[in-house]
Amino acid sequence: MSESQPVLVVGATGYVGGQVVDELLARNRPVRALVRPGTAAGRLKAKGVEVARGDLLDPASLETAMTGADAVVTTAAGYTRRLPNADEVDTVGQANLGTAAARAGVRRFVLTSILTCDQTPEVPHFWHKKLAEDHLEAVGVPFVALRPGAFLDNFTRYGADPFATGRLIPTGLPDAVMTFVLTADLARYLAEAVDAPGVDGERIDIGWTRPVSAAEVAEIASRLLGRRIEVSTPADLPRSAGDRGGPSWTMTADMRAMTDWFSSGRYVADSTRQGQVFGAVPTPEEAITRFLVGLGHEVRG
Repeated sequence: MSESQPVLVVGATGYVGGQVVDELLARNRPVRALVRPGTAAGRLKAKGVEVARGDLLDPASLETAMTGADAVVTTAAGYTRRLPNADEVDTVGQANLGTAAARAGVRRFVLTSILTCDQTPEVPHFWHKKLAEDHLEAVGVPFVALRPGAFLDNFTRYGADPFATGRLIPTGLPDAVMTFVLTADLARYLAEAVDAPGVDGERIDIGWTRPVSAAEVAEIASRLLGRRIEVSTPADLPRSAGDRGGPSWTMTADMRAMTDWFSSGRYVADSTRQGQVFGAVPTPEEAITRFLVGLGHEVRG
């Protein structure tokens, strides 16, 4: 490791990537951000981040951005940005990124993957992460893939705060258990993975000490808040874009497949290795408490 060399963050203008930048800066690591032409980067520059203009579909720009970089952390995904060419970005673009890292000889490549991506060829944006992992391995890049569960934050990112309104809308069946994470925790793990010893070539599940259902999230929140949080039933779930705040919630075939997988009870992490590498694994109660406090709610206990 050379502490004078920057860590290249791909996806730094996004929700998770921005938190990764802050985590790295808090560790006194110089950061370089890959930012697409035309995307505002003033906030990053104000933090002292070096900005490299480039695009996942422009291999030459990736090689330039990686020149002199010690490591790479990527949180970029065309699917989550709802790009019209998301499939190309998440397959060709991710392969371009891995190939550029191999040519640049980066010491460590940290990939934000997805829990159970290797089990879900029927969920395209999950499977694309598995392909990205395989490509990094094939081109010989020293990598670690973190496979987080569903972001608990997403309950509040696409509409009103359900813990304020008293109604939680699940993705999948309300009683189906699954693994959740907080993006703040994932961002910390991604930053720590840059220098974590003995993890090259690993794919590490990221979650809590146990899976929970949306109904259990509501029950825990109800106890902490001292008031009842209800969970919508399948009949109440959104059927179209207009049901949940606009075009961004269109129920695509990919999303339907993901929702079915969430409802299967198999979207579950084994957090053993997470604990060994990153320390104590959060319990659902502890993570939900932190989440509620972060939203400005007063909790009991």
